Amino acid sequence: FTDDTVRGVVATDAIIGTFAGLHDESLIQNRCFLYHLIGNGTGEWRVPVGGMGAVTDALAAAARRAGASLVTDAAVTSVQVDGSRGSVTWLGGDGERSVDCSWVLSNVAPSTLATLRGQTGVEKPEGSQLKVNLLLNHLPALKSGDDPAQAFAGTFHIDEDYSQLEAAYRSAAAGELPAVPPSEVYCHSLTDPSILGPELAASGAHTLTVFGLHMPARLFRADPDGARETALAATLAALDDVLAEPLADCLLTDAAGRPCVDVKSPADLEREIYLPGGHIWHQDLEWPFAEDDADAGRWGVETGHPRLLLCGAGTRRGGGVSGIGGHNAAMALLRG
Repeated sequence: FTDDTVRGVVATDAIIGTFAGLHDESLIQNRCFLYHLIGNGTGEWRVPVGGMGAVTDALAAAARRAGASLVTDAAVTSVQVDGSRGSVTWLGGDGERSVDCSWVLSNVAPSTLATLRGQTGVEKPEGSQLKVNLLLNHLPALKSGDDPAQAFAGTFHIDEDYSQLEAAYRSAAAGELPAVPPSEVYCHSLTDPSILGPELAASGAHTLTVFGLHMPARLFRADPDGARETALAATLAALDDVLAEPLADCLLTDAAGRPCVDVKSPADLEREIYLPGGHIWHQDLEWPFAEDDADAGRWGVETGHPRLLLCGAGTRRGGGVSGIGGHNAAMALLRG
């Protein structure tokens, strides 16, 4: 490997979902890099058996055993708190409902929470990624001749040399979708075949997830559908370029005969699951450590209102996949 390649592979951890040059003076890329290195104290990332659905099922079961009532298909329209109480109003299939409570724990983005509390002029964060999920009848052969089961078992980097990352950033900053979009590929079904179900797993099928970098929300605002298709075509062309067989020949099809390709831009994430700006971490990451004595005794979930706590990715030590935000909110509540 050249120095340019090694520097690029290392640097990708600094810009996953973060739109920044590698020398940005804000050091937002350094914060993102740090979050990728502190997992389990070693930088190790683990995949839950059964996928994230198994995690949410376990959480729901534990909540119900503890006496919680879970409400789904409900759009929260207002959150109000004062010094001693809180209330949440939502709109569901049975009309508008509300509940009074002692505490409100918010798992939405901080900017979304601010809007729900009646603040105006709230600035949205900006996400930066293209997520493509593929369902394949088999793992494609590689031009390199490497065993695809080994090559895709970890992180498979495409067009992520240091110079390619910087070139893609400059293009996106200038308002253009990168002509050579950097991306990386993961095969979660190699790690955990149970995510496919027994029949698909036995057939040799696999998933591939392609994560495209330097795809900020601003590039998808004017023409969300057209920009998504252009970005998808360029990203899959880059993947095809390293394969020894056409990707199209490896794709399974659905009941209507359509290729099993699911793609989400930041605009899609904002529209479909209400992530402001399509930001996968709810907002730009903060330094996860205390910066002064006033911050040292805090859990990083505080909002300035004693009955309202953050518990999601937008907490001070959040980031989404760690679960630290939920843990710290629980500890802050239990310890008063």
